[in-house]
Amino acid sequence: MRRICFRHELDDLTQGARIAFIRQFIGLTQEEVAEKLGMKKENKRRGMARYESGERVPKEDRLLEIANILNVNINCIRKYNFDRSEDIIYFLLWLEELFPKMNIDFSISEYFRNDRDNLILKFMEEWEKMKNLRDSRELSYEKYLEWKLNYELKEGE
Repeated sequence: MRRICFRHELDDLTQGARIAFIRQFIGLTQEEVAEKLGMKKENKRRGMARYESGERVPKEDRLLEIANILNVNINCIRKYNFDRSEDIIYFLLWLEELFPKMNIDFSISEYFRNDRDNLILKFMEEWEKMKNLRDSRELSYEKYLEWKLNYELKEGE
């Protein structure tokens, strides 16, 4: 049986919107995720709805549980404050989902001056390779998105 995949739209870059986007992408309901989190029967849907709406913010340990259930790197669903390279990287990856027709200029190496910038430059080089594979249809959108959701910063290479 052939799996039909609809490209879900991302409404904004809030933590809740990103969690909802991933949950829908992998085909889970709010109730299914809540059940895996061990939420009580009467609170299942409401608990996840509150996380996804931003009414409640999951604590770090709960966020890790959600990331494990969704099978993604925790960095793609945490709140960003941009003091970490991962925050900048994941923000860029999510921007592409928010604005899928955005043209990305990967030739920005002259802006990089320090070690933190070099980490981002390495990421940009890897992202460009993956995006080229996606654009040439050697990589499906689903596989490309899975790569983005599980990207890990490779420090010290």
